Amino acid sequence: MKVAIVHDWLVNYGGAERVVEALLSIFPDADIFTLVYDEKKIGRVFKKEKVKTSFLQKIPFSTRLYTKMLAFMPLAFESFDFSSYDLVISSSSSCAKGVITPPFVPHIAYIHSPMRYAWDLYFEYKKNSGFLTRLFMTRLMPRIREWDFISSQRIDLIVANSKYIARRIEKYWRREAFVVHPPVDTARLVPSKSACEDFFVVFSRFVPYKRIDLAIEACAKSGRHLVVIGGGAQEKELKLLAEKWKQKNGAKIEFTGRISDEEVKAFLQKCRALIFCAEEDFGIIPVEAQACGRPVVAFGRGGATETVVDGKTGVLFKEQTVDSLCAALEKFDKLFEEGAFLPSEIALHAQKFSTERFVLQMKNQINSLLEKFNQ
Repeated sequence: MKVAIVHDWLVNYGGAERVVEALLSIFPDADIFTLVYDEKKIGRVFKKEKVKTSFLQKIPFSTRLYTKMLAFMPLAFESFDFSSYDLVISSSSSCAKGVITPPFVPHIAYIHSPMRYAWDLYFEYKKNSGFLTRLFMTRLMPRIREWDFISSQRIDLIVANSKYIARRIEKYWRREAFVVHPPVDTARLVPSKSACEDFFVVFSRFVPYKRIDLAIEACAKSGRHLVVIGGGAQEKELKLLAEKWKQKNGAKIEFTGRISDEEVKAFLQKCRALIFCAEEDFGIIPVEAQACGRPVVAFGRGGATETVVDGKTGVLFKEQTVDSLCAALEKFDKLFEEGAFLPSEIALHAQKFSTERFVLQMKNQINSLLEKFNQ
């Protein structure tokens, strides 16, 4: 069977790219179609010979400027020809799901999220953008929303990465979606045999919606030691916030910068708990922490509500505020001292999100779709 896998763009390796990698384990001979491809950053995972890029790849610096090309993305994906394929699988949080397939070629779309900047986060993105970007969004987004809805109607089967995303798909596209949580490398991440240490961890890209500032302020205010792992656009701002608290009350906020996967694993295994303040579509990091046997203090909205069991594998807080997080940390400490969080049980819970489980469930969805087409 000749299979095509379509992905928004291949310029960095993250959770969405893990999905593509897992799909390739099912169909190792599949061709990959994508908007733009950066061989230097991702060539070791996705070989150049297997990747077919859009016409936008020819634009100078396209692998850095691709986010500015939204107006051309629908045309780019609709330009791919799948008439010689037996199955098309798209992995999409932007425009990849908008490919056009012939009536006899089944198309299954794995949706990480409908375009947030076109729908529920439109006003937030617009507020945080410059004048020209705001003008561009005002003029372009109505047309993008129309295309996004129309293109969603030609997908034969939609799979969402969480119940949270399935609800958004129903709201914006009026389509039903099956839920298959994304793969997490639970085989690599295991609990440590040593006792945990008295520090909390944040592991994230430094961007506003991750709300790392909440973790810094809550830990600084309550005298907790926090290790902040990662980097990004907000780095200077977050370090200034931490320094302010250090001068105010001697707060212990430590920044590691970007570190290796093995170093991240060591921090996750040793921490008292992971703090997760974002409203995510799914959120792989909380599952990775739980695979290491460590509990999670997470904002109780979005994908975290499907991966963190309140009172058993962590604690959920209701509002994205410092006070709400501080209250959750106090609740966590009480439960922790009572022995509520058992590393072996937390790690066992994380196995529900393994790569093997993802592959099995996706195979079932694919086979179901193929059976319908073969009737």
